[in-house]
Amino acid sequence: MLSSELARVTETSFGCGRHLDGISQHGYHFAVTSDSSSRRSSATIRPTYADRGSGHYDILLTLMCVVVILSNIGGSKGVQLGPITTDGGFFLFPLAYVMGDITTEIYGIKAARRAIVMGFICAILSVLCFWAIIALPGFTDPYSVAHDAALEMSLGPLWQMVLAGACGFLAGQFTNSVIMVRLKAKWLERGLVGRLMGSTGAGEAVDTVIFCAIAAPVVGITSFGQWCNYAFFGFLWKTLVEYACIPITTRIIAWIKKREPTYQERLAAAQH
Repeated sequence: MLSSELARVTETSFGCGRHLDGISQHGYHFAVTSDSSSRRSSATIRPTYADRGSGHYDILLTLMCVVVILSNIGGSKGVQLGPITTDGGFFLFPLAYVMGDITTEIYGIKAARRAIVMGFICAILSVLCFWAIIALPGFTDPYSVAHDAALEMSLGPLWQMVLAGACGFLAGQFTNSVIMVRLKAKWLERGLVGRLMGSTGAGEAVDTVIFCAIAAPVVGITSFGQWCNYAFFGFLWKTLVEYACIPITTRIIAWIKKREPTYQERLAAAQH
């Protein structure tokens, strides 16, 4: 009787042990599977971007092209603001970088590249149009002759400004966009302000040096001291304007992200 009871208790104990061991094994297996899945998920997460086939992208592209053209026209006038030497496009050009930041953050590097190239093409097209307008024969009355001479003087050297703007814009915007996408690949949806500030500083530095090196003679800058003043204050102004616009830029980015269906779909898929 006693031996039978001991046998029953022993069998029960071992059975329970096997059962608990099974639970432990399954629990361990679950923990490993969960951990490995988490690692796989982290490894396969990609930054979210929307398709560019939307009205929001079209608006950003159009605004960028218009700002680039107007900046090149305004840049042909030298401006002296107290001790600061600049040009007539100083208040416009930072907006092109704001458009570039928004485009890159929401639509990615390919969409940004398309916008940058289109800005370059529009700038070249504007030069060809102004060249054709100047070349057309005008009226011969004194007013028309004076008007045509002023038009040729103001828009004639524009090709140099466009060359300066295009080279600086291409190099600076590509630098800006590459930094934006690399930081987003690292931080995903976090750290937007840091991405905007970091990419802006680098992009504007590259842009300003290239632009000022080519555009300085057109503006009327002849000495190295004037050039340093022109480049330094140009970089400082454009960077500070973009930094000042960051609160607005982040709100625009958030607003467009919420209204881009493809962005929201991919963001939801990435988070699950």
